[in-house]
Amino acid sequence: MKTMVFFLEEPSAKEMLEGLLPRILPSGISIRYLVFRGKRDLEKNLVKRLRGWLMPNSLFVVLRDQDAGDCVAVKQNLVDLCRQAGKSDVCVRVACRELESFYLGDLQAVEKGLELRGISSQQNKSKFRNPDTLPHPSKELSGLTNGVYQKMAGSRAIGPHLGLSENTSASFAVLLAGIRRLAAG
Repeated sequence: MKTMVFFLEEPSAKEMLEGLLPRILPSGISIRYLVFRGKRDLEKNLVKRLRGWLMPNSLFVVLRDQDAGDCVAVKQNLVDLCRQAGKSDVCVRVACRELESFYLGDLQAVEKGLELRGISSQQNKSKFRNPDTLPHPSKELSGLTNGVYQKMAGSRAIGPHLGLSENTSASFAVLLAGIRRLAAG
């Protein structure tokens, strides 16, 4: 049996993935999460944790927010850390700008998960057609939901409803494609 191991910057990413992954991964893959205390903790400990991982047939995914950094530089740094650990086949993904961009790319999932009305009708507004370009998606989501969205509970509620093909966040689509490729490989 294969194990897919997720190295995550924050607990809210785990909450979202727990609702999403059962819908995209084959039944023969088990899932493990290693959740860090922010991006610095992830980057500081990634090499050690990857090197120390002894379970055979493991597949690795690293997910981190871009925040204010340069997306290409953030990803390259993570790839370099994985190589330092002797792992060149790690799926490294960056949420442009924040995890909440994934949610803003599927306002129907936000509406369903948070049990709100009228939010999905805003999906065609220009800022939600490409949510990866928004500078502060978490603030945008909080404002859009009148404060109902909270990082942990919101991620847990929205994750199971995220659409697998109609999400307008390009970084979400790239994450899904990477996970599927890794699972199939």
